[in-house]
Amino acid sequence: MFKNIFTKILDVNQKEVQRLQKTVEQINALEEKIKKLKADDFKKKTEEFKKKVSDGTKLEDILPEAFALVREAGIRTLGLRLYDVQLMAAVALFEGKVAEQKTGEGKTLSAVPALYLRALTGKGSHLVTVNDYLARRDAGWNAPIFHLLGLTIGSIVQEGKSFIYDHDYNDTSHGDERLAHLKPAQRREVYAADITYGTNNEFGFDYLRDNMVQSLPEMVQRGHYFAIVDEVDSVLIDEARTPLIISAPDTEPTDKYYKFATLIEKLNPDTDYSIDEKLRSATLTEHGITRVEKILGVDNLYEKDFDSIHHIENALRARTLYLPDRDYIVKEDQVIIVDEFTGRLMYGRRWGDGMHQAVEAKESVKIQQETKTYATISFQNYFRMYEHLSGMTGTAATEAEEFKKIYKLDVVVLPTNMPMVRHDMADVVYKSISAKYAAITRDIEDKYK
Repeated sequence: MFKNIFTKILDVNQKEVQRLQKTVEQINALEEKIKKLKADDFKKKTEEFKKKVSDGTKLEDILPEAFALVREAGIRTLGLRLYDVQLMAAVALFEGKVAEQKTGEGKTLSAVPALYLRALTGKGSHLVTVNDYLARRDAGWNAPIFHLLGLTIGSIVQEGKSFIYDHDYNDTSHGDERLAHLKPAQRREVYAADITYGTNNEFGFDYLRDNMVQSLPEMVQRGHYFAIVDEVDSVLIDEARTPLIISAPDTEPTDKYYKFATLIEKLNPDTDYSIDEKLRSATLTEHGITRVEKILGVDNLYEKDFDSIHHIENALRARTLYLPDRDYIVKEDQVIIVDEFTGRLMYGRRWGDGMHQAVEAKESVKIQQETKTYATISFQNYFRMYEHLSGMTGTAATEAEEFKKIYKLDVVVLPTNMPMVRHDMADVVYKSISAKYAAITRDIEDKYK
């Protein structure tokens, strides 16, 4: 039964690949014609396309010629010709699908034709990357293509920094030619560009800030028309419900956090509370409630002191569920969150609802003021606002059902440009780091005996 289902899935994907290949054949048929264009003709073709779109021509009708134009622009500027499989990915991205391309197949370049075609509407195209470095590098690397085509391109990164591509600007101080022509610019100007590169965090936070301004001229974004999300499985599935929060310090005293952290240390883990690691919950037992009431000198903990209950629950979770060197580290008298997906330190990020203060009290470091939330949104809700959404990744097929259910996105698994010579082995999972390293050591010993 499962074999039949798996075969049907493969058949559906194969039919989709064949359909995309037919579109690529139309693009290839125009290659010799496009090769004859002079440098000045590329911008003229873009203006011609824009005029057709504004007059009612569908983007699908100009796709073959537009993609052929982008391919030739890539050859003229970067010396790179998009492979047929990259054009297939570009068509899938334009159509609002998730394109699965194996590592090394050139996702960065695959996005360019789709970004270009959608930008012809004048509504802007967004490319969402996973970090600031890629937001700048990929924008700078692809910028010569867009520049030849007559489109503007910019990049937004952390700390309010943003850049616009200027061919005449040249800053070589960072030693990377791809970044040399990215000129500092106002955030609003970068969002007004035809193509905007940035991280999921920056796009989301700019949206929240726009919802807090007092007047329209203060807003930086201009809408949510089209976005391609790189590493889409990580952003739209793994981090889907991660909240983006804009907050400010509250003025409540911090001594109470130490008080409840000390209280939790007096409880017996065998009798006073229960833990559910999977649900990340910790709950006082009847025995534990009685014990807490005795320590605090109250008759009924749940009768009226709801603030104390909240802090006790946070202190209990901090003690049992938030672990050092897994969920956070203590550095320079501060509790710094460790990203559960990447393992990176998230400087400046704090858990909300008093949770961060509870962990600080547990670690006996200086407690920073609790924050009051002014605006928040999850990645899932943010990206569902886009009129057209698509994504790229090296591993999407395993989450195909979730992409379809949550975002109405189909997944297309694309073939490699050259036959695969790498053999992908099954994952081997260990219970601990020490067990993993021991297995690696044994493997090395076996191979060199």
